[in-house]
Amino acid sequence: MAVKIDQIDCHLLEALQQDASLSQRALADKVGLSQNACWRRLRALEEAGVIEGRTVVLDRAQLGADLVVFVMVKTRHHSAQWLTAFRRHVRTIPNVIDFFRIGGEYDYMLKIVARDMADYDRCYKLLIDGVELETVTSFFAMEAIEEQRPIPLSPV
Repeated sequence: MAVKIDQIDCHLLEALQQDASLSQRALADKVGLSQNACWRRLRALEEAGVIEGRTVVLDRAQLGADLVVFVMVKTRHHSAQWLTAFRRHVRTIPNVIDFFRIGGEYDYMLKIVARDMADYDRCYKLLIDGVELETVTSFFAMEAIEEQRPIPLSPV
């Protein structure tokens, strides 16, 4: 069930998505609240689970991690036990930055960030080691046109 948010909450969340490093004073000024009112709203959004954490967006190219691979996985196994083992296994691979169970032709999609093809190959070998998979198909990103876009918000 979605949490009810109003227009002020939307402004707070939009500002944080743009720059999570804003001080509470700067955030309050940006959305037209007192610091206390801003703090109370932030606490309520955190307690409701709307804000799960705050993070920093890094420039992959500056860090030498500019190979992005979308990996599509098919499996014959759909038991809860296998799924738990697979999730645990994928979480051990630090290069997997996004991981989804999906509908359609494939069962899972992973987004992997690597330094180069050799680094990706190491990740691939880790992925297929120890977990039975039917098909693993890799798609290599040529260019990141949009990444880390803010979630569009409207009052609920």
